[in-house]
Amino acid sequence: MNLENLVSISGMSGLFRIAGNRSNGLIVENLSTGKRKFASTRRHQFTPLESIAIYTDDGESTELRHVFRNMKQQLEDNPPVSPSASAEELHDYFADVLPNYDRDRVFTGDIKKIIKWFTFLQENGILTEDSEDDHTEEE
Repeated sequence: MNLENLVSISGMSGLFRIAGNRSNGLIVENLSTGKRKFASTRRHQFTPLESIAIYTDDGESTELRHVFRNMKQQLEDNPPVSPSASAEELHDYFADVLPNYDRDRVFTGDIKKIIKWFTFLQENGILTEDSEDDHTEEE
């Protein structure tokens, strides 16, 4: 999965693509509207999606792109549950996608956010396989 230049910004709903870099913030493009705006580093925190990882029960973590890849592979057989589903349903679905996730450190809100992001990116055709994933699986 190619999550390069995609960010989540505190205080702003949705996902954004980095359009430009300034010394005091980022120029970002809202993925749902296509509008660009400036987001100041004084007011917002930026979280690149490619830097997000999910805790696993072996003390390690799994990159978000691997979780998205698993979700995409299971899309036909096991479509994502609604983010408004019960906590038990959300955790059961996530256990199918990432069986060894740490249930104590991955909260229901985290799972909801991951499902919302995946659904949005999938519906808008933004989730694409990249050649790096193919090399990783072959090794």
